[in-house]
Amino acid sequence: MGVYLDNAATSYPKPDIVIDKISDFMKNIGATAGRGAYKSAIAADRLIFDCRNNLCKLFNGKDPSRVIFTYNITDSLNIIINGILKPGDHVITSSLEHNSVWRPLNILKRDRNVEISQTPCTSEGITKPEEVEKLIRENTRLIVFTHASNVLGTIQPIREIGALAKKHNIPFLVDSAQTAGAYPIDVQKDNIDILAFTGHKSLFGPTGTGGFLLNCSSNIKPLKSGGTGVDSKNPYQPDFFPNKFEPGTLNVAGIVGLGEAIKYISNLGVENIRAKEDKIIEYALKKLIQVPGICIYGPRDPKKIVGVISFNIKGMSGEEIAFKLDQEYDIMLRVGFHCAPTAHKVMGTYETGAMRISIGYFNTKKDIDILTAALKDIVKNFN
Repeated sequence: MGVYLDNAATSYPKPDIVIDKISDFMKNIGATAGRGAYKSAIAADRLIFDCRNNLCKLFNGKDPSRVIFTYNITDSLNIIINGILKPGDHVITSSLEHNSVWRPLNILKRDRNVEISQTPCTSEGITKPEEVEKLIRENTRLIVFTHASNVLGTIQPIREIGALAKKHNIPFLVDSAQTAGAYPIDVQKDNIDILAFTGHKSLFGPTGTGGFLLNCSSNIKPLKSGGTGVDSKNPYQPDFFPNKFEPGTLNVAGIVGLGEAIKYISNLGVENIRAKEDKIIEYALKKLIQVPGICIYGPRDPKKIVGVISFNIKGMSGEEIAFKLDQEYDIMLRVGFHCAPTAHKVMGTYETGAMRISIGYFNTKKDIDILTAALKDIVKNFN
């Protein structure tokens, strides 16, 4: 395996214990959860609850039943956004949102006449909380913010924004796709009403896992309905948690793997994970700037970003560089628009896109050395 630097898309490698746990479940248990009273089904129930409970602890939630499993964070965001906003409502968001927020909002703008306000920020993606408050209206029904940009890496002031939301009694939804597992999150201290998370990035779980944690009493209308294994005679979706938002068979094997990943993270400590990644981020910023013609976007302070660094090299095609890195040097990174066109407008790369490395817990300084040496070699041969 070469150098993998696309952890913002999905983390790799996964801890061996996660893979082993999924394999053991598939071989020796295999049953679905909430659908039977036999031993295997009860074992599956227990594993699902353990994951739910440990996620609640990780994010300092109050009630494990309010940790809702979905199939990814896009699923979570769609459920919440569509479940809260009604025709004529107003929503405030950042200028850096991923399409998993931006597209559902624009569809609601088109179909339900929902009004959208984007909070201005600097070209480095830095947002001032007071700019959010200026946008609040009488019909503002939701504030939704990415915790950290998947393009610029910039960490947003969610604790302060959450405090403003509470002051005005507006639900605050946070997209933690780039931070959950890699950056400390406390829904109580950070004033988060609804935390959307994905399992396959810095939580080290498999794809097809994610969810949201409810830390408020907002009335969110479920997006889907169907079988739950309980209250089956009810012609409507049950109104209690978590069943209200979990129709159909869960991705039990995936959640079992995620549960083992959460234990792994909890044993390491998120603060320790962040400290290790900080050092690699700082090292990468120092090394990349040595590449001739490079333009690095976003803050140069590792304390202000997660492990995401976007860049271009003057006069060269990002697509061609990424192709060479893969084919000739076995280095994997992302190039293009990263499903976040609004962020590219902010950083001035809406026409060109950008290359992006995303550093994970298992990356090393050696990976950065290999990358920078390859980039220097490509630039040298180009000239």
